[in-house]
Formats: sequence, structure tokens, C-alpha cells
Amino acid sequence: MEPTFLARSFHIRWSQLSPEQVAPSIERALRESEAAIARIAGLDPVAAEYENTFLALENATDLLNEAWGKVVHLTTVADSPAWRDAHNAMLPKVTAFFTRIPLNHELWLRLKAAAAHRSAAKLTGTHRRFLEETMADFRQHGADLAADKQARLEALQSELAGLTQRYAENVLDATNAWELLIDDENRLAGLPAHAREAARQSALKKGQGTEATPVWRFTLHAPSQEPVMLYAEDAGLRRLVWEGAIAVGVQPAHDNRELVRRILALRQEKTILLGHAHFADLVLARRMAKNGARALAFIEDLHQRVAPAFARETRELQEFKAERTGAPVAPLAPWETAYWAEKLRRSRYDFDEEQLRPYFPLAGVLAGMFEVASRVFGIRVSERPAGEVETWHPEVRFYDVHDQTGRHIGSFYADWHPRESKRGGAWMNSLITGGPRPDGTRLPHLGLMCGNMTPPSTSQPALLTHREVETVFHEFGHLLHHLLGEVEIKSLNGTNVAWDFVELPSQIMENWCWERASLDLFARHHQTGETIPEALFQRMLAARNFRTASTTMRQLAFARLDLELHLHTAECLAGDLSARLQDILRGYLMPTDPRSPTVENRFTHIFSDPVGYAAGYYSYKWAEVLDADAFSRFKREGLFDRGVGAEFVAKILSRGNAADPMRLFVDFMGREPDQSALLQRAGLA
Repeated sequence: MEPTFLARSFHIRWSQLSPEQVAPSIERALRESEAAIARIAGLDPVAAEYENTFLALENATDLLNEAWGKVVHLTTVADSPAWRDAHNAMLPKVTAFFTRIPLNHELWLRLKAAAAHRSAAKLTGTHRRFLEETMADFRQHGADLAADKQARLEALQSELAGLTQRYAENVLDATNAWELLIDDENRLAGLPAHAREAARQSALKKGQGTEATPVWRFTLHAPSQEPVMLYAEDAGLRRLVWEGAIAVGVQPAHDNRELVRRILALRQEKTILLGHAHFADLVLARRMAKNGARALAFIEDLHQRVAPAFARETRELQEFKAERTGAPVAPLAPWETAYWAEKLRRSRYDFDEEQLRPYFPLAGVLAGMFEVASRVFGIRVSERPAGEVETWHPEVRFYDVHDQTGRHIGSFYADWHPRESKRGGAWMNSLITGGPRPDGTRLPHLGLMCGNMTPPSTSQPALLTHREVETVFHEFGHLLHHLLGEVEIKSLNGTNVAWDFVELPSQIMENWCWERASLDLFARHHQTGETIPEALFQRMLAARNFRTASTTMRQLAFARLDLELHLHTAECLAGDLSARLQDILRGYLMPTDPRSPTVENRFTHIFSDPVGYAAGYYSYKWAEVLDADAFSRFKREGLFDRGVGAEFVAKILSRGNAADPMRLFVDFMGREPDQSALLQRAGLA
């Protein structure tokens, strides 16, 4: 049987992809890629030039990248013992293969010879960038190391891949293993009707309760957990959910604590092998921040600017609770902070996030988002009828994207609701990278968006929170970066950019979720079709920066923890890791009684991948500076100004990593980024 993962059809036959096909497919793709690399490495060095080395290497792993990408994707959206076993059986081989590429001495000699060839001297633009990035990538991954050190590096990479996969599985399994069943409806006081109904339906699906004697089931998935923490009047209920959440990653069956220490130790050993003092410096050498010290300085500078407002907000919340309860002013319990913050917001602004939910049916949000993209970027998004294109789950939808001329520039899948077989969070991935070809033609791109948004119920459609709406726009921004790419070198296309630049296209899209003109395109009541009433819109705007110092500080705390782990790894491993992190974050975390444990044991952003966001979580705030500044052009020249949108496409979205990211930003803005734009938007200037 033909290995199904190797089929190159644009419309992927998901129904034909099975765990049994993973091994034969990936084994064959590995053999073909290894043979292609062997051909390059076997060239006469005198004959090595740009096309038969650099471009040949670019194409050598194309089939493997596509096939393995489908395997990884299916483990994230359709997890099962069979898929997990199939993936984990091939993971060491795939990791070893990619690790060995820059450690291939003969290949490295040919690349160096080609870089010195007269054909390379004539390169300009994207091809010059590709040559320079490839050489830098090889050096960063050990091409110049001695053979014994290369062997150790290969072993490190393989072990890191396995450990980080286990870490991610532990978080997913622990999250899915936890549930809370409530049979006393009185304990649900304060919960919105949609949250109660979702909990009742969840219980019924698990065979708990009946229509006559209902039971309510709560989980640690965000649409279930968050309403409890925000609205449940029963503090005991909130505490149980909080205790469930903080136990992820530390229970005996899914304990990540030793994995964290081992991952950190291996990352540091890899760092020393490659000639750097800190893992952060190794990771950031080719990102905008350049090194760990600069990233840390960026975070600490923001921390100092935000700290006074953060202290004021903390005191205000403590005083508000004391005033409402008659108790002394004191630190809140960690399961109280979101609850009392929501009550304070309602008190101050007469605003409840739930008032907005009826205006954000998912279908309307998507239609409005596509209309925004049409007006700003000149594209047209159209959904295929259900069943016309195969998907991996019945809930998944498929869309085509065309430009103003009618050219098909790409397509994508969208998968928005939680399932136990699906990892948490929201993300975008590429499946096929098309773009311009050497013969002048252009192939369409294929990508996907996934999330864990509020699902529909038996009585109403999926009604999102405003934050969920922002998340949908965010992931669509990443997707546009991929779909609008016009870089003929696939590895430089779309989101294959410096990690502290990659969030600019995603985060800038969130801004349209706050503007009246764009909200009126999609924020319409699911029953009446009315737009958000002006009074409610004004309260929403007034509440936008409510406790913004606290939300900013939360992100800074994650970034500070990440940098502490990867700038001072030896010190972190020398003693009680949790205690050290608690001490480091003392000025970043709201004081609570009891203190909340730190998140390293469930922090998938930095521990579920050999690199991932490790030493790079600061990128979210770094890119917020970029997006706040860049959006100021739209605010100044027109929210739907097609000229500004066309420039953003031409100078940012279409360019991928074809040039240094700072140069791309300067091309669009005419200057380097201004940090004050972020602080002004957040009301912290």
C-alpha cells in the first residue's frame, strides 16, 4: 500500500490517514530526504554552487516536512493511544535526522564552497538572505563543532524531543483526567446561564445525571473553568477548580517536576557545547532582541513602568473586597482574585463581559473578520459547503482565499471547540507552503486555525466572549502571514520569522476588535441582529484598561520566569526551583494568601518543545510594542484604508523572513518602534 502521508494532494485525504501509516510514510520520506542530502554532500567541492547546494538542500526535506507536519497535527487534534504511539515511535528518528543535517561535515564543506563560489557573489534579495540565514543556521546548530561534540549534541536533541513530548502529554492527560461533578444547583449561584447549560450537557455526555435529575460537570478546559473563577459565588467551588488547575503537572501519574529539571539541564549542556553562556543567548542570537540580557532589560524596564499602577490596583482590589465583606484589608486568596476583580469592574463601569456574549456568535464573528480582511487587505474568504472537502473532524470547516484579481492564494481549515482529544489553547499552523515558483507561476498555501472556544449548546449557537473574539482574530493574523506570503524560498515564507517578530501580524489584528466601525461589521445580537448598543460599547471601552497593569504584569511574570530559567539555569537547578522562582517573581505576582505556586510544571509554551517559546516568552510583549505602534498608522490614516493595508501586505505579510525584521518594520513605519504606543494604549503612559 502507498504510504498515505506522502500524498501531495492540496485537499488532504484525512480519512485515509491512520496511525498504522505513520511509520511506513515517515520512514520512506526519511530515506528520500537522506538520499537527497547525500547527493549534495557527495558533490565535487569545485562544482558546488548556489543552486546545486543551497536550493537543493531547501528542496531535500520538502516531502518529509509536509508528511511529518500532518502527523504532528493529528496528535494535537485527535489524540489517542494509537496516534500517540505512532508519533512517539517516529519522533526520535525525525529529530535525529534534522539534528544531523547541520552536523554533516561533508555537506557543510559543500555549503561553504558554494558560499564562496562566484554564483553566490551575484545573489541579491531573498536569495542572498537565504544563503546568509542557512550559513548562520548551520553554525548555530553545531556545524563547526568537533565530531565528538556533534555526537553529543545529536544525543541531546533526541532526548530533549522525547522529554518535551512527555511533558506535553502529561499536561494534556492531567487536564483531561480532572472533573468536578456538582449535584446541588444552589452551588451554581452567579454562574451565567450558558455556563450552567454547558456543564449540564457535559455531564450528560459522560453519562452523569439525567434531564430529570441533572448533574453539572466542570473541567479544566478554559470555557468551563473561566466562568467558575469569574462568577461562582460559592468560594468552595472556585477553590476546588483552582486546586485542580494548579495540580496539573505535579500529580504522581503526570508529574513534570523532574522533567523540567532534566530539560533545563540538557538545554544548558547544549548551550555550552555551542559556545554560549546561557540558553537565552543561544536562542536569541538571531532574533530581534539578540541576547538574553537585552530581553531581560526589556522586561525589567516595562516592569518598572507598570509597578506603581500594579501596586495601586492590588490595593484597590483588597480594599474593595474588605468594603463589601466587612473584613480587614488583606491579601485575597488566589481563587478570589478573578471573582472580586469582576465584581469591581461591574461596580466601576456597570459592565459585565457576559453582556457582550450575545453579540458574538462565532459564525458572525468569522464573517465580520473576513469582511475586515477584505476591506483592509483586499482578499475574499469563502467557505466550502460542509462535506465537500475532507476534514479531520465534523466540526472543522474549510475556506478558500482569493485576492482582488480572483487568484486563489490559499486555503485553510478552522477547528474552534474543545475536545478531550485536542490540546488546549489556540494556534495556527501551516500544512503546505506554496508561493511563487522559479517558472513564474504561484502555488496556493494551505494552513489551519485551531482553538478551544465556547461551544454551542442545544439551545443556542456558540457565543464567544470578547477575549475569545480577540483570540480568533489573533490566529487569523498568523494565518494571513502564511497565506499572503510571496517568498519563493519556502523556509523563509510566512511565519518562519524571528520569534519576537512573528506575533506582530497576529496581535495587530486584535485591534479591530475594539473599533466601533469594525465591530459593527460582526458584533450583532444572535437573535435580533442589532449592533452593540452605544451605551454598552462606551462601557466596554471604559473598562478596556481596567486592571491593565495587572494583566500586563501577569505576562511579564511569565516572561521573567522563562528568562530566569534560561539565564540562570545552574542556580535554578542547584536548589528548590519553585522557591527560587517565587522569590524572583515577588514583585510581579499579586500577593495572595495562600501563595499560588509558579507555573513551570504546566507551562507548555516553554517546555512542550525542544525550543518553542523557551527564552522567548518576552516576544508577546515585544511584539505588542510593534503592533500598537504599527496600528497607529491605521488609526491615523484610516481603519480600513486600502493603501495602508496594501503596504502592510507588501512590506510585512508577504515578505516573511526575506529581510531582517527590523528593516521590514522600518519600511512600513518609516522609523524604529516606539515603546510609548503600547503604554498609551494600555493607559499606562
